[in-house]
Amino acid sequence: MVGFVLYAFLIKLLLLSIFKISWTSPSNISINSRAAQCDINRSTQFPASFKFGVATAAYQIEGAWNVSGKSPSVWDIGTHEHPERIVDHTNGDFAANSYEKYLEDIAAIKEVGFNHYRFSISWSRILPTGEIQSLNQHGLDYYHRVIDAVIAAGVEPIITMHHYDTPQAIQDLGGLANPVFADFFETYAGVLYQNFGDKVKTWLTFNEPFDVCMEGYGLGKSPPFVNASGRADYLCVHHVLLSHAKAYHLYRSKFEPEQQGKVSITLNSRFFYPKNDQVDQSFIDRALQFRLGLFAHPIFSETGGYPPVMMEVIARNSLEEGFTKSRLPEMTKHMKAYIKGTADFFAFNYYTSRIIEPDLNRTLERISWEKDAGFLSSVNPEWIRAKSDWLYSVPDGLRDLLKWIKEEYGNPEIIITENGWSDNGETDDNGRINYLRSHLSAILKAIVCDDVRLTGYTIWSIIDNFEWLQGYTEKFGLYHVDFSNPDRTRTPKKSSKFMQKVTQTHRIPDYSTIL
Repeated sequence: MVGFVLYAFLIKLLLLSIFKISWTSPSNISINSRAAQCDINRSTQFPASFKFGVATAAYQIEGAWNVSGKSPSVWDIGTHEHPERIVDHTNGDFAANSYEKYLEDIAAIKEVGFNHYRFSISWSRILPTGEIQSLNQHGLDYYHRVIDAVIAAGVEPIITMHHYDTPQAIQDLGGLANPVFADFFETYAGVLYQNFGDKVKTWLTFNEPFDVCMEGYGLGKSPPFVNASGRADYLCVHHVLLSHAKAYHLYRSKFEPEQQGKVSITLNSRFFYPKNDQVDQSFIDRALQFRLGLFAHPIFSETGGYPPVMMEVIARNSLEEGFTKSRLPEMTKHMKAYIKGTADFFAFNYYTSRIIEPDLNRTLERISWEKDAGFLSSVNPEWIRAKSDWLYSVPDGLRDLLKWIKEEYGNPEIIITENGWSDNGETDDNGRINYLRSHLSAILKAIVCDDVRLTGYTIWSIIDNFEWLQGYTEKFGLYHVDFSNPDRTRTPKKSSKFMQKVTQTHRIPDYSTIL
């Protein structure tokens, strides 16, 4: 028997040498096949089920700031009382006048061929005082008209409940730094579910709460201009998480059985690259926990609660600074369980990345999130910069961040809810096309090569709009808006034709195919 086995083995070796047959295991075949799929020249086809969409926000496009019962938001008051905080001293009082011209915007969305339209509802247009007693039927009627028009165009509406514009009436009570905010938000969410839930199947509670809290309640750069970094911003984070969880559980218990929708929260982050060889992967992970994990870890991790490294560092720093307890609010066992798992998918905004290094000299001595995070950031001089001074094109950062989310949180379904490029508003916007092309290529690699469960991609924005502190000096739209014209004329840009090719073919087109 041994002789027969040896004879068969020698015959197999002879055949391999004569016919040059590769002795390949099934696992190696799979790996080789995957490598072929990951060839960038071949990975140009998005899955048939992949959805492309576009986004806006109420304050940035609607105008009609005091029409039909709407009360002021913190951005209305902030821009009116402090015009010097806005680069061109403008505001969103009229903006792109989408309150009246929403049908033109929806027609543009349909023309490009987008599958979904992510837009926000103005809380103060629905509940002017923030409370149920002030329910405004005019506001409800307006958003019914918008949602119905979106659906009639064959586009799925995705609703953001809070996109920076907290009602001033609630801010007067302390806003997101007040624990009662969570009750106000739960009431507001219930009004939206009850009135629009039969038509809207995808909900986002907050947009970019990191920026809301750090810039609005920490650094005092944005409305409501609270300058209490390392304290009020952490209170804001805590109450955002609780508010989101309340809205999520309300939907699950009262509305989901009949409406069958999904709820999540839109987070945002940059990816971080090491400045030198002394910066190891553990430091990169630490920085990402301070930036993205602050919100994602309580919701998406297996253990829940704040990232352990954050709790440890902030507690230590707080004691050194003379506090009797950590500046980061304590999350009880019950609260951790209540927040954990409160998202049906991972909604994510990405624009750019940074290079980081440890702040070894403790240059950030002021009590702040920056001091707690403990890193300094910079950019690669070879990165291409947009009109925005903070926005550099780093498509690899998007792919690397998607991989990090996959590995850190168990490969959840991910929908990119914003990604875009700023310029001066030119219609021949090749810079935007280059940015979109490179980032579409990055997410395609993440899908094909890295097995990231990415199911949708959303561009910011369909039209030029009021760009927060930059006013109208920077433009992100696929359609140009003439802000000098009272009619706010919309004109398609070259990038709209590029995206039209993408939506029609599910491929990344060549320049030669763009008119």
